[in-house]
Amino acid sequence: MAQQVRGVVAPGKNEPVRIETVVVPDPGPGEAVVKVQACGVCHTDLHYKQGGINDEFPFLLGHEAAGVVESVGDGVTEVAPGDFVVLNWRAVCGQCRACLRGKPWYCFDTHNARQKMTLLDGTELTPALGIGAFAEKTLVAAGQCTKVDPEVSPEVAGLLGCGVMAGIGAALNTGNVGRGDSVAVIGCGGVGDAAVLGARLAGAAKVIAVDIDSKKLAKAAEIGATHTVDSSDQDPVEAIRSLTGGFGADVVIEAVGRPETYEQAFYARDLAGTVVLVGVPTPEMRIDLPLLDVFGRGGALKSSWYGDCLPSRDFPMLIDLHRQGRIDLGAFVTETIGLDDVEAAFGRMHEGGVLRSVVVL
Repeated sequence: MAQQVRGVVAPGKNEPVRIETVVVPDPGPGEAVVKVQACGVCHTDLHYKQGGINDEFPFLLGHEAAGVVESVGDGVTEVAPGDFVVLNWRAVCGQCRACLRGKPWYCFDTHNARQKMTLLDGTELTPALGIGAFAEKTLVAAGQCTKVDPEVSPEVAGLLGCGVMAGIGAALNTGNVGRGDSVAVIGCGGVGDAAVLGARLAGAAKVIAVDIDSKKLAKAAEIGATHTVDSSDQDPVEAIRSLTGGFGADVVIEAVGRPETYEQAFYARDLAGTVVLVGVPTPEMRIDLPLLDVFGRGGALKSSWYGDCLPSRDFPMLIDLHRQGRIDLGAFVTETIGLDDVEAAFGRMHEGGVLRSVVVL
């Protein structure tokens, strides 16, 4: 029988979110209903609200979540009722050419639940990133559920569902940061700070955090940056080169998603160095670089989707490292809030000092 739950809905472009009654159907084949316990307020949800992703309103927001599987549909073997899971928005198919090449993190046919959640009047909702977890319960594809150690708190585990995994993976998986490397991270929000953490975890000798906000730089230093650069009063390219013997960093991770910061990343890397774009640009943005510089500097220019992660491999591993005290995922939780506080949390994103507001249900 379908259930009625409370959820945070974005009704139209730039309109304030509101709490609505959401109808969650019973899970069909390959689907699961998850009782959400915690969900982070991610900048991507704000993009949805602003119409920056698409115009398929109304949206059921929220995607960076953890909870307990309540029920599953026919054919589901990955998880069972009672399992504690982190939700992911890249449920791999196992059959596409990327999966068959043994690179499922590049899956070209990721999937979501087939059924739609609706409002009481039958209006179909578009779940953010196929999840829609600013709700007491949500319907997802079973492959979007990754079972992890239930001893970790939901508000910490859920962070792996998007931003923290994106940043850590940008360093570990996409950037292939190695022992002794120098790394610069441009943009020190939640994703950028997670990239700082990932670089330190990989054994980087020097991790340079770059931002225009002194509060964000202070937090990056707490997370593990060895040096900070305030790019509001100094040239970040020259500063990074100065801190790396005049050469530039081995890996530069751009966690802003703007043409000007990408250009800084391009010129702040060493010859044959790597640039990783993990910040999300908007459709109208363009970059203009001399092709000779692209050729002459060598190296690699990469983009990082979800930190090139494989949830079934990476989520349990990072949870174990957190439980062992080797990384502190809890440092990313700035505050816990309720469903009614999501609109205000969007406003606090721009004030600095807030890595993650986490809705706890």
